[in-house]
Amino acid sequence: MAINKHSARSLTLAEDTIKLRCLYEDREAVKQVTGYRWNKAEKCWEFPIRPEVYQQILQMLPGVFVYPDVKLAVNKVVERENQVAQAKVAGWEKVKPVEPIPLRTKPFNHQVLAYNLGLTLPSYAVLAEQGTGKSCITVAVTGRRFLRDEIKRVLIVSPASVVPVWPLEYKTHADFPFEVTPLEGPVAKRIEVLERWERDAEKLQIAVVNYEGAWRMEEALTKWAPDMLVLDEAQRIKTPSAQQSKCMHRIAKKVNYRMILTGTPVTQGPLDFFSMYKALEPSIFGRSFTAFKTRYCIFGGYENRQITAYKNLPELIRKAHTIAFRVTKEEALDLPETTDQKLYCEMETSAKRVYRELVSESMAELHGERVVTAANVIVRLLRLSQVTGGFVKDDTGAVNRVSEAKQRLFKEVMHDLLGTGKKVVVFARFLAELAAIEDDLDRWQIGYSRIAGDVNMAARGEEVRRFQQDKDCRVFLAQTRAAGLGITLTAADTAIFYSLDYSFADYDQARCRIHRIGQRNACTYIHLLARDTVDEKVMTTLQNKRNVADEVVNNWRNYFQIGR
Repeated sequence: MAINKHSARSLTLAEDTIKLRCLYEDREAVKQVTGYRWNKAEKCWEFPIRPEVYQQILQMLPGVFVYPDVKLAVNKVVERENQVAQAKVAGWEKVKPVEPIPLRTKPFNHQVLAYNLGLTLPSYAVLAEQGTGKSCITVAVTGRRFLRDEIKRVLIVSPASVVPVWPLEYKTHADFPFEVTPLEGPVAKRIEVLERWERDAEKLQIAVVNYEGAWRMEEALTKWAPDMLVLDEAQRIKTPSAQQSKCMHRIAKKVNYRMILTGTPVTQGPLDFFSMYKALEPSIFGRSFTAFKTRYCIFGGYENRQITAYKNLPELIRKAHTIAFRVTKEEALDLPETTDQKLYCEMETSAKRVYRELVSESMAELHGERVVTAANVIVRLLRLSQVTGGFVKDDTGAVNRVSEAKQRLFKEVMHDLLGTGKKVVVFARFLAELAAIEDDLDRWQIGYSRIAGDVNMAARGEEVRRFQQDKDCRVFLAQTRAAGLGITLTAADTAIFYSLDYSFADYDQARCRIHRIGQRNACTYIHLLARDTVDEKVMTTLQNKRNVADEVVNNWRNYFQIGR
């Protein structure tokens, strides 16, 4: 390496990039280096701080003068990633935490390893499949960084359906002082909450916001000054040009610690990595999407602008995994046999109005009855459950659409699950819900089987066989009571409950369709719930292993309460 600081070629360090100043005739050689970007204002080339990039520059431009801080920065990256690589090789079978884990609940071995890596890496990707405990890992890492006095405030950005889940995760797992606030409702109200939120050095302060809302209140979130950013279901920002992606890129530059969480880092192709890693750690793939595509894509077609294939994929995967922890349910043998998840949707204003009117009518009718029976209460609760699923019958018996909130949530969840290549079982109580789901699957051209009350018994065996054996049959649609007994659906290890049956026996039998002999994986059950509705009340009753009919005679008013 040259030592002449007056060389026409020099490498300097600036923020999170290496800056190269060189001769005009060097430009073609420079473009052979991974992750290049031309800085027009400063008239220099910029590169990510990566050891392989550093070595490429030295090889392509002999005699370049390197300032000492460049080499120090590169060596620091090498040392940190070597630690991570060694920990991964050692595995999690006998892993011990590098520092006490600040959790009330006992973590599984793979979570301990993920925790260790999260403390080693300031920018960290948890590429863990749904049901492997990404949120528990996040609570542990943020808690330890708080106790280390590295962070005071954390911003978690997630899909809207997951925002209400995060306070429950911290309440369940955290063994350290914390204050978590979900930012919901009108943007002006969210901003007001942030502005009134005073700092408290004794507690880790966590704000949770959805992606769609975050970019509309970027200034307020930046002013709140988080020390750490967590992007949950980070595939939501896989499109670099999207508003919410650009917002996350900007906020990420202003924090010292970053995490992304996703079980499906690639849903449409290798290009999905770029935007997520631009927010997480731009040194991995650089900040130029054009340079990234040049490195990993083969172009052809009209005017040579269409991506026809990919190249250098082993390199891409290796680089992505230098700061990532990947685990699937098949690998995490220490997982429990079953995991339950609750995801929430917010009904539209018009649907809430219909729901409230039905509640008022039902309350008035029940108050007017001399004797309140379970059957009478159940009839009225069913009408409310139909509304949360999006449909209601009018006086003529016709079914009318009143909400699409739960169907939007379903689409979001299915997009992620199908992106993993897995099969999925979907349980729904009402035929109108099944019909809406079928419309979606037909539009997506996803193969499915179906069992409901209107499918004759002779045809049901073939529907099951096709799901179990045909790789192109990705989804099994089931009306809960019709498909709750006697069938095996172990081709899937994940089931979605679009709506809930009121019988614990029927609900439990439905769960057993995937969790039975022949199932090799841990099973995940995802429940789609409309917030502040009967959905949540029924879910609580079923979790307590009780039938709704056994609860409603003495407690019927509780089921008709609006809100929590």
